[in-house]
Amino acid sequence: MSTKTILLVLLLCNAALAYAEPATVKANAAELTVLATTFPIYQIVRNVTQGRDGLQVDLMLPARMGCPHDYALTPQDMRKLATAAILVTNGLGLEAFAGAPVQKANPRIIVIDSSTGIREILHYPDMDDHESGHSHAHAEEEHGSAANPHLFASPRMNALLALNIAAGLSKADPDGAALYAENARTYAATMDRLADDMAALGRRLKNNRIVQPHGVFDYLARDMGLEIVAVMQYHGQEPSAAEMMHLVKTIRGKRAGAIFTEPQYPDKIGRTLSKETGVPVAMLDPGATGPEDAPLTYYETIMRGNMKTLEQTLGVK
Repeated sequence: MSTKTILLVLLLCNAALAYAEPATVKANAAELTVLATTFPIYQIVRNVTQGRDGLQVDLMLPARMGCPHDYALTPQDMRKLATAAILVTNGLGLEAFAGAPVQKANPRIIVIDSSTGIREILHYPDMDDHESGHSHAHAEEEHGSAANPHLFASPRMNALLALNIAAGLSKADPDGAALYAENARTYAATMDRLADDMAALGRRLKNNRIVQPHGVFDYLARDMGLEIVAVMQYHGQEPSAAEMMHLVKTIRGKRAGAIFTEPQYPDKIGRTLSKETGVPVAMLDPGATGPEDAPLTYYETIMRGNMKTLEQTLGVK
């Protein structure tokens, strides 16, 4: 067999091996890029992957954007996807764009849905039962009985997301598995301690009845034992005059302790309701957005800040 023939056979064998292993990436991670869809997922991925030499973690959507419910991919997003080996998503329908366009941009990309296997998923309530004042038809069009994707606003859920992400990364990059698992366990333990502290605060609050901007705090409310008595809006849709009147009546009737807005959206509705009802208004941060250069401890910092806000507005026993 000639030298040229031998070289051709070797090249064909190498190509076949590379094609036969689409679910893993280069073990040395020298050119491995992990792309996270949203800021909260990006922060978890950064914590799970810290210390992995050569690995690069990038954020696809702007850090200040918030929940991408109606987002459409841009040419810049497509370029990021084309060069990434792994895409980590929130899941549960938060990234409606993460389907065919992603596969078109990069057919070999490995997608890790961080919500996979989590059983403690909340669903938006039946619209006949909600207290926001939105019409049944409008609310059904917005949500129906869909799963609530705002897992990241709950430290308890953040712990599960980290473990899921570590498991997915370990399959894609087996040489980093031990590091990912250890980092995820450490991060999950921190999140669980934070969740325990927030639950303890929830038991000490004088008034646990709150009004929230939309479904973003459902998981946190469950963690802390808070009762959500009214929801102000759905995905930026401002309530009508009739719906505002219903909200005022509900807030007074349920004797809400506070109206909470979030930094990702204007607080006009919350301030108006506070003026009409006399119920204090304050801002809680679900961690949906943050600075580009946020420290790894950013999430815990804002959640402990939220604890102070809850104490100040709802009072403690």
